[in-house]
Amino acid sequence: MEGLSERAYAEHAGISRGAVQKARKNGRLVLFADGSINAAASDVRRGSATDPDQKIRSRGGLGATGDGSAASGPGDSTSYIKARTALTVYQAQERQLSIQKKKGVLVDRARAETLVFRLARQERDTWITWPTRVSALMAAQLSAEMEKYAGMPVTIEAAILQRVLETHVREQLNALANLRVSLE
Repeated sequence: MEGLSERAYAEHAGISRGAVQKARKNGRLVLFADGSINAAASDVRRGSATDPDQKIRSRGGLGATGDGSAASGPGDSTSYIKARTALTVYQAQERQLSIQKKKGVLVDRARAETLVFRLARQERDTWITWPTRVSALMAAQLSAEMEKYAGMPVTIEAAILQRVLETHVREQLNALANLRVSLE
């Protein structure tokens, strides 16, 4: 026998015998004519055919060396691990946002801005027409109150009161127009 048996190669490579059998079946091992395993050539072929992430998991860590420092060199796969981790985190965040959207926790920004603008416009329109609606009633109430205290008829013109109210309401609306909604 020129090379190693499955059991001996498993011990040599630090993997299970089942993993050796699977690697043999998938053509990741180099065999001698007698069916024994060429250890050096098989190590190279397995190394190039195996996912770096899987190699690190089989070693039981994130590429740690014996002294606790990270392994480095031409076979260093930390950038692969970082990229894989970043992708996993991104996918998890994307799924979380999708779930929040479906639950109604998140809304479309453009739609929210449109709704806020529409609400502000409705409020503004309501306040602009308010003096016209209430000025006659306010003038009558003020006239009645002043008459009661003065003891003589007092007339407050509804048109004058309406102009005064409109002026003050417009000043207030102009001050509110400078407010900006930030949805960031």
